[in-house]
Amino acid sequence: MTRDIKKIIKQMTLEEKAGLCSGLDAWCTKPVERLGIPSIMMTDGPHGLRKQREDADMVDINNSIPATCFPSAAGLACSWDRELLEKVGVALGEECQAQNVSILLGPGANIKRSPLCGRNFEYFSEDPYLSSEMASSHIKGVQSQGVGTSLKHFAANNQEHRRMTVNAVVDERTLREIYFASFENAVKKAQPWMVMCAYNKLNGEYCSENRYLLTDIIKNEWMHEGFVVSDWGAVNDRVKGLDAGLELEMPSSFGITDRKIVEAVRSGKLSENILDRAVERILKVIFKAIDNKKENADYDKDAHHRLARKVAGESMVLLKNEDNTLPLKKKGTIALIGAFVKNPRYQGAGSSHITPTRLDDIYEEIKKTGGDGTSIIYSEGYRLGNDDIDEGLINEAKKAASGSDVAVIFAGLPDEYESEGFDRTHMDMPKNQNRLIEAVAEVQTNTVVVLLNGSPIEMPWVDKVKAILEAYLGGQALGGALADILFGEVNPSGKLAETFPIKLSHNPSYLNFPGEDDRVEYKENIFVGYRYYDTKGIEPLFPFGHGLSYTQFEYSEISVDKKDVSDNNVINVSVKVKNTGEVAGKEVVQLYVKDVKSSVLRPEKELKGFQKIFLNPGEEKIVTFTLDKRAFAYYNTQIKDWHVESGEFLILIGKSSRDIVLKESVRVNSTVKLRKRFTDSSTVEDVMADPSAAVIFSPILKGITDTLGIDMNNTHDMMVANVKATPLRALPNSSQGRLSEEMLDELLNKINGID
Repeated sequence: MTRDIKKIIKQMTLEEKAGLCSGLDAWCTKPVERLGIPSIMMTDGPHGLRKQREDADMVDINNSIPATCFPSAAGLACSWDRELLEKVGVALGEECQAQNVSILLGPGANIKRSPLCGRNFEYFSEDPYLSSEMASSHIKGVQSQGVGTSLKHFAANNQEHRRMTVNAVVDERTLREIYFASFENAVKKAQPWMVMCAYNKLNGEYCSENRYLLTDIIKNEWMHEGFVVSDWGAVNDRVKGLDAGLELEMPSSFGITDRKIVEAVRSGKLSENILDRAVERILKVIFKAIDNKKENADYDKDAHHRLARKVAGESMVLLKNEDNTLPLKKKGTIALIGAFVKNPRYQGAGSSHITPTRLDDIYEEIKKTGGDGTSIIYSEGYRLGNDDIDEGLINEAKKAASGSDVAVIFAGLPDEYESEGFDRTHMDMPKNQNRLIEAVAEVQTNTVVVLLNGSPIEMPWVDKVKAILEAYLGGQALGGALADILFGEVNPSGKLAETFPIKLSHNPSYLNFPGEDDRVEYKENIFVGYRYYDTKGIEPLFPFGHGLSYTQFEYSEISVDKKDVSDNNVINVSVKVKNTGEVAGKEVVQLYVKDVKSSVLRPEKELKGFQKIFLNPGEEKIVTFTLDKRAFAYYNTQIKDWHVESGEFLILIGKSSRDIVLKESVRVNSTVKLRKRFTDSSTVEDVMADPSAAVIFSPILKGITDTLGIDMNNTHDMMVANVKATPLRALPNSSQGRLSEEMLDELLNKINGID
């Protein structure tokens, strides 16, 4: 339906316009009935719809209507499967339509700066390219159903500690290459209806009133067509926020900030044109939601549960599998050990907590899939709710394990270990679980550990067990998906979307997380996750991109269609992948780029492409990637743009960031010639490193060194180093009159290209 929104705005009173910029209640926008402006509902749900029951208080986060609980983002990202994420989005959109929800508050695209962030289970990755691709697919899926999304939380919201007041101090290049990049393509490619600003300050200014974030970046640069909404309760100064580009405040301010907006317009502090633009953006989304509303919408709960099972199976990561311990044989005795068998951790805590439509029973699913030839026994092993070691339970578990052909221990992080609202202080599992694993491994050589957790853990027992399956928080169909993987009904194909360090102190943010008082400095710069571990040469427990399969894949015949290009062209890369094993499987082909020699600090390698493919035994496929300028560029703060430095780049094909199997070299030539600005504090070495400046300066330098009797090609290293480190301002005094201060000024003008 076509509407003249500008005409509607002209008919609105100042109070109505101000009122539209804050919520009616916890979840709905305000209606203006006399003008046909309806109220629409938005609600939580990055991995499932969390629509609170009508009688529930806002803080009663566990009292919501039943909905399909899909794996959380930490697991979804490990699928590395764009199509699968889009299917999850479609399902979420269908459930929103059925429940009259117009906008789903998700996905979360914040970077996993530290494994300690309590909300990491809601986020995709430590890598901005992977994160943005997953977010884009999620958004496209949901919005294909006429339901909006709210990409969150922008920006630098990477910890829960003092999240509403902390000042994240991040340099411009790091913001651009890591923290903005995780959102950028999701906004540009998928156009979420809303972008949600974060609670925290960024470089001294609250995100909710940061014009650089909300207008300069989101609206002007990324061309976002929707509007910006506050995180719930994130507003500091409402008038300043509206002026900066924050259109909608949530939840309701009960008229308090509406009156402030009205007063600001009447006093001339705020232009009514700015208020009108905000109202126009909000109305476009409201009317889009109404026009896309499907009457009598419903969804197939069974089909969505089957999808949740498929997604969970695609997302689980086989970290270790010695002696092909997995898949389990459908015969003999299997001991299932751990309280998580009966009370699994299948989702995170906080605003994303779902009431599932059903919940698989792990024990029953494994028993059913194992069939009549398999005997299943259970032992509790540890108690949930505390970390105390119960030797009685340990001994019972050892007895069950020693009398079985294989022991499968279910362990991980209980609810109280990670949640929205607080961060972890360590990477340990409960001590009773670690003790259980070590005790069982002593009596059963065939020990498998299944992990249920939202973020990395330390594994002091890693060398004592045969197999480790990382299931993350697998959603309501976790039990069925685990049975599928354990017995080989499904071949594991997940790859880690984050690095598992051996210990917490190896993490690059270790000394600067969560900061001091209300300030956290991102001193690790662009070296987040594998960018740090690979560049520093620190061996992780399990690297980014790692994940095993029940089959084997062979890579060969890498080729590029161009070996020498300018940065405004694209390079097409192809590689052949073959399934050389005996079972069908999926493989994630990963492409990284390395700048061989750069004048600026760059990571050892960066992910710039990935594809997930299915191959039957003996089947082979050609996988192709297209690399554009951004694949080779870094963000140059001098020119305020992405810049490619002319030179050689390696294109690396790998099974993880550490397992590189093929490489090819290309040369990329910059079409932008940077001209460095020299001052009298620039050193001799600085000037000589610039080819254009060196042509002008070389004769002068030689005259000075000849006067001083210094042969730069045949003198002590210390003397050469001293000359190179000399600032230009020191040359008039040290050149014995050969270069005057007036001549230095003329020299600087020449090498800077000033007539």
